[in-house]
Amino acid sequence: MMKVQIWSDVVCPYCYIGKREFGKALEQFPQRDQVQVEWKSFELDREAPVRSADDMYGHLAKKYGRTREQAKEMVAGVVERARSVGLAYNMDKAVMGSSFDAHRLIQLAKTKGKGDEAEERLFKAHFVLGEHIGDKAVLRAIAEEIGLDGHEAAEMLAGDAFTEAVEADEYEAHQIGVRGVPFFVLDNKYAVSGAQASEHFLGALHQAWNERQPA
Repeated sequence: MMKVQIWSDVVCPYCYIGKREFGKALEQFPQRDQVQVEWKSFELDREAPVRSADDMYGHLAKKYGRTREQAKEMVAGVVERARSVGLAYNMDKAVMGSSFDAHRLIQLAKTKGKGDEAEERLFKAHFVLGEHIGDKAVLRAIAEEIGLDGHEAAEMLAGDAFTEAVEADEYEAHQIGVRGVPFFVLDNKYAVSGAQASEHFLGALHQAWNERQPA
């Protein structure tokens, strides 16, 4: 199997776009059945409160020193890019806050072979449905929806389980120089940064595969 590791944050709009672009590339890759994808935790803001008092536009205005209208213009371009890959972002409804517990849920899901399902559902929760992914009740409902045991998820969320797994992923990202997400590492050899077009990902998959399978 060829491993592809993806550092991502479920409150990162480009990460959801990158997931779609990479998924499209993987569908076209002849050896796709021999590719193992592993999702890795990365928090864009490790100091974020569980729930911010600001909406997305207020958050961006403060972060970049812009007006609210300028923040809306910034977001409009991202929404259009998302639409190009079939995603209907609803930024007016997005609840800003910490993604830490969401990452712990993803780590639990990974142990059950459901990491991709957790990523997809959490992205949808944040960017499409406007659900608060820092809310433990919401996270439990999402866990049950993707086929995890609700009681196990609730127990995990009530404690500190998988904290070390999240922190280990983030430490590894720091060690290899990841400064932004999405960040893809193919076969422990090739790195692709950002939400590239599917053609770029497909080319990277071919290159990584061909170098491990010499003619």
